[in-house]
Amino acid sequence: MPTHHFKEDGHNYGAYQSDIYKMGLKGIRPSVSTDPRNWEAEAKKALSANAFGYVGNTHRDLSVELFGTKYPNPLLMAPVGVNKIFHNDGEEDCSVPYIMSTAASTSIEDMAAASDGHKWFQLYWPMRKDDDITISMLQRAQKAGVEVLVVTLDLWALSWRPSDLDNAYVPFFLGIGDQIGFSDPVFQKKYQQQSGKTIEDDVRAAAMNWEGVVFSGEAHKWEDLELLKANWKGPIVLKGIQTVEDAKLAVEHGMDGIIVDNHGGRQYDGAVGSLDMLPEIVDAVGDKLTVLFGSGIRTGADVMKAIALGAKACLVGRPIIYGLAADGEAGATHVLKCMLADLDMNLGLVGHNSCKDLNRNVLRRNEGFLPHAATSN
Repeated sequence: MPTHHFKEDGHNYGAYQSDIYKMGLKGIRPSVSTDPRNWEAEAKKALSANAFGYVGNTHRDLSVELFGTKYPNPLLMAPVGVNKIFHNDGEEDCSVPYIMSTAASTSIEDMAAASDGHKWFQLYWPMRKDDDITISMLQRAQKAGVEVLVVTLDLWALSWRPSDLDNAYVPFFLGIGDQIGFSDPVFQKKYQQQSGKTIEDDVRAAAMNWEGVVFSGEAHKWEDLELLKANWKGPIVLKGIQTVEDAKLAVEHGMDGIIVDNHGGRQYDGAVGSLDMLPEIVDAVGDKLTVLFGSGIRTGADVMKAIALGAKACLVGRPIIYGLAADGEAGATHVLKCMLADLDMNLGLVGHNSCKDLNRNVLRRNEGFLPHAATSN
């Protein structure tokens, strides 16, 4: 079919659309696609390799290395519990490393079967009287192919949450988000010995019992980390570090990494902003363990800021859950793709081709936002 090179109609740029349709009545189509997704491919077909290489997209390197393993990009799915209340897909396969929560809606084994990617496991840590349950969960996660253990420090008890309290709603008491406990053979045995019932006999009673195990109301001591070190073959990361002092203690006790975050702002009213603390913590321990960041990541630019301040990768929570709620696994994947595309484009726009090139020189300090340490090299 014949094609035609269309001419601009003065400065009435919108008239170009009508021109195209009018030429179409004559059997003439545009010589170049009007769809921007096709332009690169058409140019590549028409140009020599040298010419196309000069003008074509630069393929930026978003990869990072964490604990000796190379990951294609610096995003990780933050541990978010009770995914089944957001969508029936619940905890499904994820295109970035998935940190499974102890409060998941599925068992460790089902999660492993659904995911062929990198798997991490977040532990809500029972007290020492239930060490046998802790060890059982660790063994199950290890057997399921989990590579990294993430230990949450700031939720050994639920905080005062008015939005949940006003609705008088906590999903755990209904048996939602208790599947890892319900599927654990050690917990099953102990519960039956204590109550004389199976979990199926009274799910709500079993749920209350399990919540008393994982949210005991008592914090662990630093020396308790020896139990985890003795029963986990792989990196251990502490989640919820907000001070330089605790970061140094993590190093002292042989941890492999920390996550600077404040539990999505759900635990402490008025908690210090994690991004404010990130530079200080990186300066103190960034050469001794892996520092990750997990608060308020919404855009590619957010990821860049955290990496420029010294984080090696970022955890994303609510945005992925919003995508899951809107369209299941496809929605969650869409959100991730949008964030990665945004990161890729922003990285190029600041003149870098790799996340490894980001440092504090790409940032401008906003008075009252970043601490003074953020302006140092």
